[in-house]
Amino acid sequence: MMNLSPAKVAQVIVRAREIDAKVGAWDEFDRSHPNEGDADATLEAMRNDPARSALMQFITGLATGERAQLIALMWVGRGSFGPDEWDEAVETAREEDTGAAGAARYLMGIPMLADFLEEGLDRMGFSVEEAEKGII
Repeated sequence: MMNLSPAKVAQVIVRAREIDAKVGAWDEFDRSHPNEGDADATLEAMRNDPARSALMQFITGLATGERAQLIALMWVGRGSFGPDEWDEAVETAREEDTGAAGAARYLMGIPMLADFLEEGLDRMGFSVEEAEKGII
């Protein structure tokens, strides 16, 4: 049984989407204006991005069990585990625990994190729309 609040998952989803939106802007960079910046400068600026910092702080602020469940939920959404393997996914996440900062870096390094978390909520029987109500 998932004890992690879907509202907390929704916070991660919304913050991850904010970061994804910024990354997408670089993908559409207009090369006809070379003085507007370059890839290295954009990536460097992203390291100090307030949205990334906020997501990092939010994840590191979760209790150890909540972080394990957040990772397990992402795995369920990605298809690495099925909903019927929830306990095994959580136990695996606990066994591989690298601390708060390590878990945050791991999750933030997952392409499509928000999509996987949404799919995980759905597969675990939670309404994504209901979880995000009041956040967006």
